[in-house]
Amino acid sequence: MDFMTAVKTCIGKYATFQGRASRSEYWFFALFNIILSMIASVVAGASLGVLSVLPAILMIGLFVPSLAVSVRRLHDLGKSGWWFLIILIPVIGGLVLLWWFCQRGTEGQNMFGSDPLWTALIPAP
Repeated sequence: MDFMTAVKTCIGKYATFQGRASRSEYWFFALFNIILSMIASVVAGASLGVLSVLPAILMIGLFVPSLAVSVRRLHDLGKSGWWFLIILIPVIGGLVLLWWFCQRGTEGQNMFGSDPLWTALIPAP
């Protein structure tokens, strides 16, 4: 999955917590969030207070799709989305999630749906 497709998919599935998300979908959307946050911070800093709320508005607007793609990424690993709450454990929780998000998802079907990499390889009729 390329960058634009990943961003469109995550925005299109704004609050979809079902299904699976591949590594590329998750990491490209994370990169999109980082780039957008940097741009918003620069604009807010250059505006001398007029647009200082821009990063906060962006963070609020992208919270749900970021959470949704994280849950779908955990589903790709065969884990429940509730495992995302492990991030509440200081330092260790974030490191565990980072490790999991870097792992390859389960091949083939799992209880959360079909493999997103496998369905991407099947040509549409």
